[in-house]
Order: sequence, then structure tokens, then C-alpha cells
Amino acid sequence: MKHWRRTGSSDNDLRLEVFRYAVLLLAAVIVLKLIFIQVFQHGFYDALASGQHELFQELIPERGEVYLHDFKDETLVPVAVNQQLAFVWADPREIEEPDDIAEALGKIFGYDEETMDALGARLDQPEDPYEPIIREVDEETLENILALEFAGIHYTREASRLYPEPEMSGHVLGFLGAGEDGSLSGKYGVEGYFNELLTGSQGYLLSERDIAGRLISVGEREYEPAQDGANIVLTLDRTIQYKACSALNAAVKQHGADGGSIVIVQPSTGKILAMCGAPDFDSNAYGDVDSIDVFNNPAIFEAYEPGSVFKPLTMAAAIDAGAVTPTTTFTDSGSVMVDGWPKPIGNAEGKVYGTVDMTQVLEDSINTGMIFAMRAMGMETFVQYVKTFGFGQYTGIELETENAGTIDSLDLGGEIYAATASFGQGITVTPLQIVMAYAAIANGGVLKAPLIVDEIQYEDGTIDKRTTRDIAQVMDPKTARLVSAMLVSVIEHGHGKRAGVPGYYIGGKTGTAQVAKSDGIGYEADNTIGSFAGFGPVEDPKFAMIVRIDHPRDVVWAESTAAPLFGEIAEFLLQYFEVPPVRAIE
Repeated sequence: MKHWRRTGSSDNDLRLEVFRYAVLLLAAVIVLKLIFIQVFQHGFYDALASGQHELFQELIPERGEVYLHDFKDETLVPVAVNQQLAFVWADPREIEEPDDIAEALGKIFGYDEETMDALGARLDQPEDPYEPIIREVDEETLENILALEFAGIHYTREASRLYPEPEMSGHVLGFLGAGEDGSLSGKYGVEGYFNELLTGSQGYLLSERDIAGRLISVGEREYEPAQDGANIVLTLDRTIQYKACSALNAAVKQHGADGGSIVIVQPSTGKILAMCGAPDFDSNAYGDVDSIDVFNNPAIFEAYEPGSVFKPLTMAAAIDAGAVTPTTTFTDSGSVMVDGWPKPIGNAEGKVYGTVDMTQVLEDSINTGMIFAMRAMGMETFVQYVKTFGFGQYTGIELETENAGTIDSLDLGGEIYAATASFGQGITVTPLQIVMAYAAIANGGVLKAPLIVDEIQYEDGTIDKRTTRDIAQVMDPKTARLVSAMLVSVIEHGHGKRAGVPGYYIGGKTGTAQVAKSDGIGYEADNTIGSFAGFGPVEDPKFAMIVRIDHPRDVVWAESTAAPLFGEIAEFLLQYFEVPPVRAIE
């Protein structure tokens, strides 16, 4: 019997030990569960305890914001932000005097009598539990509504997009608009290109529910909180952007033009400092435009035959290929015959220049001189340089609706196509492509990729800092210096005098381009596009810029439209960058 008792006692001890460990294990599981709930799922249960609205906020991400630089103040300026506005709605079952309420609300909203009557009819539906009234109501208006203390009038807060710098960066920013399914998404510009990144990722909740559809507190659930969208910091400088866009709008109005565009680039990095289009639009009121065509950014979308602003690029190719030098001469007879075309190709206004060198060819913008330079290097070499400059290709700028332009005619092999392209006809380019090519000359022959995003700031604190990227060494640094000097001569002795800035060496070239007919061969009568492209100061370029004015009504030539606008902004930039004069100011 004693032996039996010892065995039984041992079994009891074992059972107690197992039970003790089971209790400890259960306690550990409970503690771990509590830690998981209180630490890792704290947001969810806090939101669940606060109500459905807070839970909704936990599951819906906040859209990222967009900023510009203010390099002088070393601050970031918000240009696309989120705000909470009111959505006002009614429960007609609670309303006793619908016409009086409609009249009072109508006065606040500025409704006409017909709209007030329609609102009154919608509120006079005793069986209707819900009737939307108006969205995006600001705080002051909401206070005026609440002060009326009408039964049956309710509101809730909704996230809305606000663009604090209206009509200055619409083409760059784009807008947040509703799709066919009612969901909001970015359209055009940065909002469209980075829509997914700005949107973030929506959270989700999978949970057991009771028969009434209520969450079971002890049931199994999966919870993933929303990940807010990333913030985007652009390379644009607020001050330069404001000056450029304001000056462009004024010039377009002055000349009665259809529109225009400006792009300003930092040559050494490819960073876009300003990008403007006219007419622009207010991203806050994108629905007010007369045509959706205005949403397309003209600086990257509207490809055109560039005209004479293309001539320095042809000249750079010929010099770099060793075919000509700035002092190489040829004799102009006013026109030249070209294979593949039955008529002679002449100079603008039928002018004859006689014996001139290549610098004078640029100064006087001589078409026959450009054909001479193209022939000197050969068609195949010329076409290769055009492609190396990036024409006929996307630049890769991170904005919606970029156009690559077209140089397809150059692959046909006929001399006529290379001849007309040498002075900027028969091919199409965008303002961005032209300014990046000029920036390459300013940057010692190195073509940079355009950079409009400076950094991306993610919710977890990580930052994606964008770096500059070389596309190609288009020309030798010596060639770039020679062409830069020739472009200074163009401003000081040629058609670009009004683009100059006293006390500084600025290089650039005018271009008055014809506009091809959209429904046939040839060009439109009395319709031109004036451009001026250049950079400065030549000895240490701080900026490269293109200015384009579309169909000015008062004057024809770019020297009277784009050139003076270029000069105005160039003078501002030199002062803004605090660049001291290097020559006497007369």
C-alpha cells in the first residue's frame, strides 16, 4: 500500500506541474495578445472605441502633399495640400418648413430663385431620409449655416484638395478629379504622374461578426492600417516660378497671343527651376475651363517646328564634327537648290548676304548658311547629332502628357529633309527639348536629363533624394565654348539684342517659326510662333531658358516678342542669383 501511495503522489505532482505550466502558458499568451493589441493594434482599437468615423480614418490613407522650394528662405512652400471641408446634407423627415430653409440656405450659397425652389422641393419629402445639399463648404459658410439652427440640416467633414498658389502652376501640378466611378484620382501634371504614390495604400479590416453584423470583440480579425501617400518636393523655385509665369501672362496679353510657355533650367544639374504655360488654369476650379485642351502642359506637350532656334544646334554639330569653324566662310547668293525639291530654298525676306563666316550665319540667321554647314558634315552625321541631342525621344520628365516630337522625316534619306531641318523646319520639338539642348551647350556639351522632382518623402521617414543624370556628351567642351561665344555675338550683333542684359555676357538665338497647316501641305498665313532660347552668364551659366509666344497679333518677329521677355527674366535671374556684372554698363 505504501508503494501505491508513493506512485499516486508522484502522478499528482506531475498533474500539478502540467497544470501549472499550462496556466503559465495561457497567461503568457494573454500577455502577448494584450501587448499586440495595445502596441501593434492600438490605432485600430482606439479608433473602434471612438466610433465608425475614426475607424474609417484609420483605414483610408491621407494623400501626400506637393511642395516647391524657396531657395532664398531655404524653406518648402506647399502647393498641393489637404484640407477638411464640410459636406452639408439634410434629413427631410426632420424638416417642417422646407421652403423657408431652402430660401435661407439659398441666400448663403448665392442661389437664384429657380435653384431655391428646386432645393425646397427636394427638402419637402417626408419619406426621404437623406438628401445631399452641397459639398466643399468652408468654415465661415458652415458657421453661418449652423447659426440658423435648422432641424434636419446636418454636416460631416470630408477631405478636399487645396492648391494655395492658383493659376501659377496648374500645368505642373494637375488636379485631383473624380473618375467615372466617383473615386478621386490625380489628373495631369504631378498629380497624374505620381497618383499611385501620392494616394498611398488603403487599410483593411477582416473580422468575425454576429448575426446583426456587429464586430465580435473576441473574434478573429485581420487589421492593416492605411499607409499615407508620400510627399513630393519639386525642383521649382517659388520666386522664379512666380516671376516667369507673371511675365509670360503679361507678354501673351500684350501681344494678343494665343498662348505661350517658358522653361528655366539649371544647366549643371538639369533641374527645372520654372515651368509655365499660358493660358494656365486654377487647379482648385479645373471644371471651369472652356476646353480640356488647356490641361495639357504646352512646355512638354505642344510640339512645333522650332525655326531658327534650332540653327545653333546644327552649327554645334558641324563644328564638333570638324566640318566648319566659327570663321569658315561661304558665299550666299540668296538661295540654293536641294535634291528632292523643285524650287530653290531661300533666306527670310529674300535677303542676299554675300560672303559671310559661320558666326555671321547665326547673327543674321541665314538659311542657306545652315544648309552649307549641314552639307559640310554630311547628312548622316547631322541626323546622328540631332538624335544625340534627344530630339524625337521622350526626355523622361516626370509629368503627364509629354510629347516626343517627331524627326521621322530625317530617316527618309532625302537631302531636302536634312536641309530644311538644319534651319528648324520639317521636324517638331517641344520647348523642353530645346532648352535641354541649349543647357547642354552651357554645360560643356553634356546633355542632362530634366529633373523636376527633388525628393520624395515617405510616411516611414525615408527620403528618396533624386540625383542628376547625364544622357550624353553631345559635343566636346571646346565646341561648347566656341558656340557659346557665337551666341553672345548673336545677341550683341544679330537679331537678339533685346534679350541681352547690360553688364553680362548672355548667349542665345531668336526663332520665328511658321505653323504648318493641319489639313494640307504648306504653312498657315499670318500665323507664327516666336521663340528665344539661350543661357547666361556665358562664363558660368546659372540658367538656360526658352521663351515661346504663340501667334502674336501685333508683331511677327521673335526679336519683338520672345527676345524682350527673355531679357526681362534673364535680368531678374541674375539679380536673384546675386551674380555681379563683369563688364561696364553703358
